[in-house]
Amino acid sequence: MPWFTYRDGLLCAEGVPLARIAAEVGTPAYVYSTAALTDRYASLAEAFAGLPVLIAYAMKANANLALLRHLGSLGAGADVVSGGELQLALKAGIAPSKIIFAGVGKTRDEMRQALQAGNTGIAQFNVESEPELQMLSEVAAGLGVRAPVAIRINPDVDAKTHRKITTGKAENKFGISYRRALDVYAEAAALPGISVTGVHVHIGSQLTDLAPYEDTFIRLAELVTALRGAGHDIRRIDLGGGLGIRYDDETPPDPKLYADLVRRHIAPLGCEIALEPGRYLVGNAGLLLTRVTYVKPAEAKTFLILDAGMNDLIRPAMYEAYHRIVPVKEPVSGAETAPVDIVGPVCETGDTFAEGRPMPPVEQGELLAILSAGAYSSAMASMYNARPLAPEVMVHGDRFAITRRRPSIEDMTALETLPAWFSEAKA
Repeated sequence: MPWFTYRDGLLCAEGVPLARIAAEVGTPAYVYSTAALTDRYASLAEAFAGLPVLIAYAMKANANLALLRHLGSLGAGADVVSGGELQLALKAGIAPSKIIFAGVGKTRDEMRQALQAGNTGIAQFNVESEPELQMLSEVAAGLGVRAPVAIRINPDVDAKTHRKITTGKAENKFGISYRRALDVYAEAAALPGISVTGVHVHIGSQLTDLAPYEDTFIRLAELVTALRGAGHDIRRIDLGGGLGIRYDDETPPDPKLYADLVRRHIAPLGCEIALEPGRYLVGNAGLLLTRVTYVKPAEAKTFLILDAGMNDLIRPAMYEAYHRIVPVKEPVSGAETAPVDIVGPVCETGDTFAEGRPMPPVEQGELLAILSAGAYSSAMASMYNARPLAPEVMVHGDRFAITRRRPSIEDMTALETLPAWFSEAKA
């Protein structure tokens, strides 16, 4: 993560010492690098140069408004999975013509919002089931329009990733079996509110091996050829996302090699290509800044108890995910390490970031950085234990700004009301 390096003994985000952010903003706090976001987007755009590609950022990874605005300014569209994400994308200035609506549980209201976005509606709905297809047709026909649709195909390909984030196997809830694709496309073409324009596939997240992509692309190219032979005007192929990043010792795929697969198997079909990267763009562009509240020696081990908890970064508790954790104060060269458990303050044993992690000497009050926390951290955060959401900070060179402040208890309870009977009981 070259955007987060030690300078004069302190870890910095670009040109800003993290200790300065901690002093002015407090901890815990998410910190994002605009340079990292720019670099990651450019690496994909350059890899696919010359091809008709829409890079639709998968907002589920991180929906911070400033982050969305920055990616949009670089040319990104948005892959949304709820009406809320759709509204955020529009608020960030992303054109409806660059928005793709995915997800297995779209409601009528969400469909209506998307069909009425801007003057012409969004670019595409990725439809996941026949009941959804029928509902979307009803909503669109009721508005006097036809919804542009790509049907999500489940290719039954093992993405070789964590079982909770694989999405392209037959037993997963996503998409329609490729074995039934011709029948479902025929059904779609007969519906009055549907305009069949594309095919969609997404096999999982945090892929570090290109082989599952190639297997999928071969199967997808065969399907598109068959669909065209059946009379369907397939103009866009949506390849989803899933490119992995480095958390520990992984070797993520080179985007140029990924693009080579697309050029070999998909580009000859002459379609517009949509990509839906999320983690790849933002994962290594952020970290979680936290402070050691206590160093607690115990009978069998030593705990570092942080002021950040699983409500701020749930991936380790949910997926047993690994995140590098480093001191903000640069360790002395050659300093001995000792195993510690790094945990949060939440009242759950699962509130653990690392077990038996070798760390240099760390004292109470010191700052730590949990790296690669730009994706699925703030987006999955909660106020469990009545803990306020951590603020989000964006760094640009030697400047930084708070892009989401820490809420007060008044903010946290602003949507709550007490039933009238409490007052009646006093009377």
